[in-house]
Amino acid sequence: MSWYMTALKKYAVFSGRSRRREYWWFVIVNAVISAILGCLSNRPDDASDWNYLGDDPNFFNYLALIYALALIIPTIAVQVRRLHDTGRTGWWWFIGLVPCVGWIVLLVFNLFDSEPGPNRYGPNPKGA
Repeated sequence: MSWYMTALKKYAVFSGRSRRREYWWFVIVNAVISAILGCLSNRPDDASDWNYLGDDPNFFNYLALIYALALIIPTIAVQVRRLHDTGRTGWWWFIGLVPCVGWIVLLVFNLFDSEPGPNRYGPNPKGA
């Protein structure tokens, strides 16, 4: 959880580098929180009222929307810092917008280990 908070503390920091651990813990915790909010927002208000389409928004719909909007910037920032850690420019983030293959390319980049030693984006966050 501390790695998640580390990423949130660097809310809009697009410079520097982020380790794999920081990136993946942010992604995992974010996915769990989003899944919980998604389940709560789709819950029936009444046992006889199974409203899956969200025609009757409840508190959790708004909470999920606020959470998603609040994390747009830190999600992009931690992705850019992770790309910097692998020695790539943050502009590679836009490859994720390419249908079908973009997110696969980003996934592969995120699985790579840190570039050893300092690079043009800063010192190695592992301290090695």
